[in-house]
Amino acid sequence: MKEELKKFLLLAIEKAFPAFKAEEDLLEILVPADDFGDYSTNLALKMAGKVGEKPLKIAEKLKIALEKESVVGDCLEKIEVAKPGFLNFSLSTGARGKIIQTINREQENFGSATWGKGKKIHLDFVSANPTGPIHLGNGRGGPLGDTLAKVLEKVGFSVWREYYVNDFGNQIKILGHSILQDEEAQYKGEYLNELRKRNKEKEPFLAGQAGAKIILENLIQPTMEKMRIFFDQYFSESTLHKEGWVEKVFKILKEKNYLYEKDGAWWFRATNFGDEKDRVVRKRTGEITYFGGDIAYHYHKLQKRKFDLAIDIWGADHHGDVRRILSALEALDLGGKIKVILTQNLTVIKNGREFKMSKRKGQYICLEDLIEEVGVDAVRFIFLSFSADSPMVFDINLAQEKSDKNPVYYVQYASARLAGILEKTAKLEKYTEEADFNQLKKNKEKELIKHLMLFPALVTEVAASRQVHRLVHYAIRLADKFHSFYQDCRILNEEKTLAVARRELVKATRVVLQENLRLLGVTAPEKM
Repeated sequence: MKEELKKFLLLAIEKAFPAFKAEEDLLEILVPADDFGDYSTNLALKMAGKVGEKPLKIAEKLKIALEKESVVGDCLEKIEVAKPGFLNFSLSTGARGKIIQTINREQENFGSATWGKGKKIHLDFVSANPTGPIHLGNGRGGPLGDTLAKVLEKVGFSVWREYYVNDFGNQIKILGHSILQDEEAQYKGEYLNELRKRNKEKEPFLAGQAGAKIILENLIQPTMEKMRIFFDQYFSESTLHKEGWVEKVFKILKEKNYLYEKDGAWWFRATNFGDEKDRVVRKRTGEITYFGGDIAYHYHKLQKRKFDLAIDIWGADHHGDVRRILSALEALDLGGKIKVILTQNLTVIKNGREFKMSKRKGQYICLEDLIEEVGVDAVRFIFLSFSADSPMVFDINLAQEKSDKNPVYYVQYASARLAGILEKTAKLEKYTEEADFNQLKKNKEKELIKHLMLFPALVTEVAASRQVHRLVHYAIRLADKFHSFYQDCRILNEEKTLAVARRELVKATRVVLQENLRLLGVTAPEKM
């Protein structure tokens, strides 16, 4: 509908201001508060300085031109001018009916797009070190990455989900020492007892690698599957070393004069790209740093595997790594092909008290523990309700509550209520063609339809901005709109053509809510 309004406005400009050349960025269609119609534009305000007239006068002329084009009646119920120069549009009942029909016809494809078609995205998320169970700090990125992948696929991108297994660095040696229980042991936790029973290695690094494999298979992968997260690949860092990718990348950087040797170590000229100091990629001992391996990993997925874009979701502790990897990729002529999303810290509260997390001490909450406490739906929904760049507080007691105070319960109750209405009114299904959408004139009906038609634009905006928390906020608001509609608009015992029209609106609402929850990885129950 937004695109149709833009076309109408271009025609209106041509009629009312024939000498004015309209530019694309002028035609902005906004969604106002419910009291101001379905759509709005500030076009007159933008034109004022260019045509030398007051915004209100421009808006009035555009309104008259639009009305002459017979827009009112066909698509729009009314056009209103509002200070200081807005044009507000209210859709006709016929246009609203077409939206309902479109949703019910397209089903889960409503909101889909093709603008990402032909482009491959590599999405790296969670990727916690395989040195223990997944803690909540790493786990926060799981639902975020999974939902972002689904949204990107919905607009046409081909998305590869990958978990980068850091099975080669110093943390693996520390894990080995912890398994062997020598003086360099650092990690603690009951899971180490099982690793010790199965360990056959005496050298710390080999013991660590063997232990990491067990942790990946027995702790990490099962937890991810419980979270409904399924990776296309668990990519091993050791593969990069075995296949020579680290050395290949170092050679390229050296030839470009971005690597130099000093005090027996190899350094990347990070200061050339605005960093405060150069960064070591190979220590004097010959050990490759995490940064060195990470450069090779990104080169491998962008150059070897030919992804158009790499999106990395990292924890807050990786803040200092962002500039480094961006600099390295710029040095490799791969600048602009990576986007990094940083998640912020997570606080868990139960019974009014904060749970502490410390991986080294073994005193931290595992993601699996939280799933057992509140269920997968609550974990995913609440994790996703916060912007990635915002600190998060997870209240276990609230997540367990079966009331409207619990947002996931509130939204899922709407899903169950929708299913219940459709079941109780199933006899009306055969009269679908008789629906009279012109009778949907109540404010609660209009507000619900208005919210439904926002879904396609939301999907596109989330795909572009990667702000997946907006899907949660949309779902909550949709539940609000539906519950209000439910209280005010009955189906049973109403005149048949009105009852069928309202039932079609309920069907459309369930379609959108189901798809919204699918993207979030949350179930849409039919009964509660």
